[in-house]
Amino acid sequence: MSYKIVGDSSTDLTKELKEQGNIVHVPLILQIDDEEIIDDETFDQAEMLQKMKNSKHTLKSACPSPDAFLAHYDDADDIFVITLSGKLSGSYNSAEVAKKMYLEEHPDKNIMVIDSCSASVGQTLIAMRIQELMEQGVGFEETCKKVLQYRDEMCTKFVLESLEVFRRNGRLSSVKAVLVNTLNIKAVMTSNPDGSIEKMDQGRGMKKALEKMVDCIKKDMVNPEEKVLGIAHCNNYERAEFVKSIVLAEIPFKDCIIVDTRGLSSFYANDGGIIVAY
Repeated sequence: MSYKIVGDSSTDLTKELKEQGNIVHVPLILQIDDEEIIDDETFDQAEMLQKMKNSKHTLKSACPSPDAFLAHYDDADDIFVITLSGKLSGSYNSAEVAKKMYLEEHPDKNIMVIDSCSASVGQTLIAMRIQELMEQGVGFEETCKKVLQYRDEMCTKFVLESLEVFRRNGRLSSVKAVLVNTLNIKAVMTSNPDGSIEKMDQGRGMKKALEKMVDCIKKDMVNPEEKVLGIAHCNNYERAEFVKSIVLAEIPFKDCIIVDTRGLSSFYANDGGIIVAY
């Protein structure tokens, strides 16, 4: 049986995962003032980050249409769709609508739509878990069960240089983003089990905040020797390597991957942002 993984463009991939070819992206749309940027293979990270720095007005994103997902549901026997958190985007709902539309005409098709309750490298880890199970010959239904269990046990944390995009999107009403940015306080954020986000700690300056994030990981880590640490960075590989070194010095993860952020993740992480999932 063939399988295909369909990820919205918040799914940040390693070079190896891109080359394997069984993961496809459905692009979101990013709006900076009056310009729309499609988060596909034409995306230019440096150009977008500069436009964001110059922006004084609109910074927002739009989810893919159901038709954009529907176009990929014919590609294999088993289809797995991974979207960023339903608390942050309508991407999950669009994928579900597409699934219902497709199953009306193809009732025997296997399609699983997964709300990652995360974003970026969290979606990457879910894709890797699906690949692992399918390559082992695990059946569709059992894979679905194991993937949801993996999703529910996964944690996501991030530290950003700025919370301005979240503030301007109204996604962090509980965080005084302007005050945080003015005082050079970097918030350590976490994804809740339902996919919403909240502040869990903070540090003065990026280095201190990243160290605080490691402390937070240590507190909720269970069986790290069985887990992969995923690190996503926006235009700062050296910072990702720093995070990898300080985490692995304290916590014995089974493996670690580092990915650069695509358009949607770059849009919210902003220049220098770090996201971890495990």
